[in-house]
Amino acid sequence: MTADPDETAAAETAPPAAAEPRRKRGGGRAGRIAEREAPLPVADRPIRPGMPAGRYRPLTDSDLQQTFDAALALLADIGMADPIPEFSEAVTTAGGSIDDDGRLRFPPDLIQRTIETAAKEWIWHGFDDDRSIEIGGDRVHFGTAGAAVLMYDHAGAGFRETTLSDVYDCARLVDTLDNIHCHIRTVVARDMVEARDLDVNTAYALTVATSKPVGSSWFEPEWVRESVELFDMALGGPGEFAKRPFMVANNTFVVPPLRFAYDSTRCLVEQLRAGMPVNVLSAGQAGATSPAALAGSLAQALAECLAGLTCVNLIKPGHPAMVGMWPFVSDLRTGAMSGGSGEEGVLNAAGAQVVRWLGLPVSVAAGMADSKIPDNQAGYEKGLNVALAGHAGANVVFESAGMLASLLACSMEALVIDNDMLGSINRTIRGIEVDADTLSTGLVAEVVHGAGHFLGAAQTLELMQREYVYPAIGNRDSPDDWADAGALSATEAAHKVVERTLAEHRPSHVDAETDARIRAAFPIKLPPL
Repeated sequence: MTADPDETAAAETAPPAAAEPRRKRGGGRAGRIAEREAPLPVADRPIRPGMPAGRYRPLTDSDLQQTFDAALALLADIGMADPIPEFSEAVTTAGGSIDDDGRLRFPPDLIQRTIETAAKEWIWHGFDDDRSIEIGGDRVHFGTAGAAVLMYDHAGAGFRETTLSDVYDCARLVDTLDNIHCHIRTVVARDMVEARDLDVNTAYALTVATSKPVGSSWFEPEWVRESVELFDMALGGPGEFAKRPFMVANNTFVVPPLRFAYDSTRCLVEQLRAGMPVNVLSAGQAGATSPAALAGSLAQALAECLAGLTCVNLIKPGHPAMVGMWPFVSDLRTGAMSGGSGEEGVLNAAGAQVVRWLGLPVSVAAGMADSKIPDNQAGYEKGLNVALAGHAGANVVFESAGMLASLLACSMEALVIDNDMLGSINRTIRGIEVDADTLSTGLVAEVVHGAGHFLGAAQTLELMQREYVYPAIGNRDSPDDWADAGALSATEAAHKVVERTLAEHRPSHVDAETDARIRAAFPIKLPPL
């Protein structure tokens, strides 16, 4: 058992037995421990949302230019199929064209103008303003996402269909996990039979379950409008959501290769009208819906995303948007998606790098374990992929917690475990600050000629919370102490956290009176909170 640094220091300097007894410091050891364990102000913590990153660069400058040039060529020479009228009118008015094949083509100068016009930084609000995050620049955040249709049930040791209650429970669990900075819904409420009920109830569940920035997706424009009315009510009245948009639309506006998705693009137009920030994302799968060559998959994804971003900015210049570079990969032996592969890791990092090179906000999807349970395979798949994406400077790393089975499944225990992982990854992003004080040469000399160790040094005590990150459930005990405490696996320890959180944590940022008005106006299926 490691000695308390204060106790060790006292032993080294204890006075002779005959000396006058030392006066104890107020509070004693317990008081000092409590002081160290008290939450630090965010600015003083070793990690926080938006740590600067971007040192990992899988692409050379030449690679970046070639990839961008290839994307421009795809848009100019091949173009996008199936544009909705709003897109066709906006692009052709701005200099694009539609040829006999019906494909909408984007000249390179139009793309360049879009890059100049597009929002470079913007605020993704939390329902609680203190939890808002700033998107853009070199700031990195970690978030959830997904549309899992299965929930890994730790208690039953198997899978079951996801429900609206799972949407709510995952969100309120994430509400308590500090290293997850934003929450796009992780699962689909399969018990919602009608699409309207699915869209509106998902929006409601996210709104009331966490005060962090949240996100979802929609099937129809009218349900976007209904959801915004719900958000206005939750915030206090008409027009409030436009002032403080806490919900981002995760919009998969494209069907790769190079084809607009009809329903999603119609919803995208409505989201712009409502003032809802958007994540315009392409999720082609290398070897299936994009080239097996990773460079080709990257170029296609960039072309598709730039087409979407151009339409966004022609309709509403400078609208808050992220370029959602989500190129997936296939296991070419089977054609199945492989979210946890090394290829996925380097492709996501390259996607983040090329969009940041263009000066635009970027999101990627990393952490999509192929493993079916929260085991060693899930750990190495998630750790590798999320770390590369973070170090490449993705402004938001979505799918970074909770996801299993190549996005088919979600696990609440994995959300808790991955929160620890994200804390460690964020600490690696922070790096090492090197200056005269941190090099500590004077302290080394003092210790060499004095106590012989650093346990009681003032620097050690000062940096315990400001420099070091500690896991919430990750176990660092000796084998004997671990066994004496019950020999819990990480998943078992996480399950205890899940049970306690779901039993005790009931967010109340939407008060009961407001909740009643929302329930009177919309077909809310969740039981009263």
